[in-house]
Amino acid sequence: MSATPRDAAPASRDRGRSADAAAAPRMRWWGWGVDGHDAPLPPAAEALLRSELGAGDAPRADPVALEEVVLPAPDLAGGARAALAAAVGPEHVREDRLTRITHAAGRSYPDLVALRAGTPPAAPDAVVYPGTSDEVLAVLASCAEHDVAVVPFGGGTSVTGGVEPLRGAHSAVVAVDLARLDSLVALDHRSQLATFGAGATGPGLEAALGAHGLTLGHFPQSFEFCTVGGWVATRSAGQASTGYGRIDELVAGLKVATPAGEIATRLVPATAAGPDLRQLLVGSEGALGIITEATLRVRPRPAERRYEAWSFRGFPEGADALRTLEQGGQAPDVARLSDEAETRLMLTMASDGAAKRLGAVYLGARGHGGGCLMICGFEGEPARVRSRRHAAATVLRATGGLPLGTRPGAAWERGRFHGPYLRDELLARGVMVDTLETSTTWSNLGTLYGAVGDALRSALGARGTPPLVMCHVSHLYATGASLYFTFLARQERGAELAQWHAAKVAASDAILAGGGTITHHHAVGRDHARWLESEVGPLWLDLLRAAKARLDPQGIMNPGKLIDGAALPGA
Repeated sequence: MSATPRDAAPASRDRGRSADAAAAPRMRWWGWGVDGHDAPLPPAAEALLRSELGAGDAPRADPVALEEVVLPAPDLAGGARAALAAAVGPEHVREDRLTRITHAAGRSYPDLVALRAGTPPAAPDAVVYPGTSDEVLAVLASCAEHDVAVVPFGGGTSVTGGVEPLRGAHSAVVAVDLARLDSLVALDHRSQLATFGAGATGPGLEAALGAHGLTLGHFPQSFEFCTVGGWVATRSAGQASTGYGRIDELVAGLKVATPAGEIATRLVPATAAGPDLRQLLVGSEGALGIITEATLRVRPRPAERRYEAWSFRGFPEGADALRTLEQGGQAPDVARLSDEAETRLMLTMASDGAAKRLGAVYLGARGHGGGCLMICGFEGEPARVRSRRHAAATVLRATGGLPLGTRPGAAWERGRFHGPYLRDELLARGVMVDTLETSTTWSNLGTLYGAVGDALRSALGARGTPPLVMCHVSHLYATGASLYFTFLARQERGAELAQWHAAKVAASDAILAGGGTITHHHAVGRDHARWLESEVGPLWLDLLRAAKARLDPQGIMNPGKLIDGAALPGA
C-alpha cells in the first residue's frame, strides 16, 4: 500500500481489543448479539403467530446448555500447532471449548437451528488470533505447509454459511479471527481516506472516524458486530447505500494476505492499468486470501439526520415513486419501502396501541388502509437536508404518497438493528424465520417480486406450514432496485433443515428463472454456491478458479464457499 501522506494521521499501534480478543466472544454462542437486548413479543404479535401460522402455543424451545453441545475433539497435529504458535504467540492459539463453539458457525437460519440444538455440523480445530498483516502471512504459510484449511473470521455474522469451518480434503481446519486487527491505521483527512484493520467493527470504525468529524455511512443490519474485512469480502450494502454507496464503491485500496504472498493495491482515484484488481478481491469471501487492511472513502459526518415516513396505497405505486426519485437524482440517503404484509407486521409489533389505532383511523380515512410504509432518511448539512426533503416530497406527493411525519421514521431508526434479536425470540417459539435478497431492473421488479413470493408460499404450503411472506425495497439504482424478502412459518419439529431447504431452493430457483441475482448483498458463501454458475456462466467460474489456483495453490482458503460449494444444509 502506498506510503502514508504527510497530512495523514500516523499509523496507530493501539490494537484495541487485542488483550481480550481471544478471551470472550463478541456474540452469545447460540444466537445473535449479547444478553439484555432482547424484547418480548407484544400480545398482538403473539396472536398473529397463532392465527396465521399456527405457531406460538408450543413450549419454548430454548438453547441447550453449553456443556451439552456435541463437539469433536480438536485434531490439530502437534507440528501445525507449534508452527501457528510461533507465528502469533502461544497465547493467541486457542482450542478451548467455548472459543471453538463461538467459531463453529455464522448466524444463518441453519446455523442457529444447529447451535440451539447443540449439534453444530463442524467446529475449527483451533482458533488463531494474528495481530499484524505479517502474522497473517505467517499463519497462511504454516497452514499451507501442514495441510490445514483456513476460515477467515470477522464478526461471525454471515447468513450464507460463509464461515462454516469446512476442512474439505485437508487434515484440519482453523478459524483465523481478525479481532486484533481493529485499529485505525492511517487517516488522510485531505483526501478523505481512512485505512482500517480488517477486524474493526462498525461501532469501532464510526467512533474512530467520529473523533475526526467523519463517517463512512455504512450501516448494515449487523452493524453492531460485523467487521470491515467482512464487509469487503462479501460486497456488503448498508441501509444507507442509496446515499453513501455500497462497500464496493467505498473501497479505495486493499491489503490482502494470500498463501502465495501479499497483494497491496495502489491508492489512486482512478486507473486504466488493466482490469480493476480491487474488484477481484472485493467479494472474494476468503477463498483467495485474507483481507488485512482496507482503505475506505469517508466523508464529513452529517450535522443533521432526518428520517420520515410516507404511506402508499400499494407496493407498485411506492416502488414507482422510488424509481422516479432515483432516476431524477432526488433519492434520499435511506430509502425503504415495505410491502403490505411487512407494513402490517411492523404495525403489529409496535408497542404504542393508542398510536396504532389513531394511525389506522388516519390512514383509512385517506384511502391508505392496508397500504405500504416508506421510510426516507436524509443526512447532511441542515440547509441541504431541507432542500432535498422539499424536492423529494414534491415527487412523493405527485406519485400518490401521504406524509406521516418524523415519528415513524425515528422509530425505525431506533430499531434498525433489532431484527436479528427478534429472530432469536421467534425461534424459541417454534417459528422459522429467514431472509433472502435479490435485485433486478425496474421493469422486472414487480414480476420477480410476485414469482419469489409465490415460490415460497407454494414450497412451504405443500409441507403444511403456510408462511407469511414479506418484502421491502431498500437499495436504489438508476436501472433497478433490491428486493429483500422475510418469511415466517411454523417450524416442522424434527425436520427444520429439510423445511428450510425446500423454501431456499424454491426461492433461489425462482430468482434466477425470473431474472434476478442470487444475492444482492449477503454474498455467495455455501448456501448460494450451487446457483453461481447459472448466474455468471462456466467460463467466469473457470477464471475465478484459475485465480484461486495461483493465489492458493494448496486450496486451503475457506473450502466449500463461493467456488465449488458444498451441498446445502438439509439436502
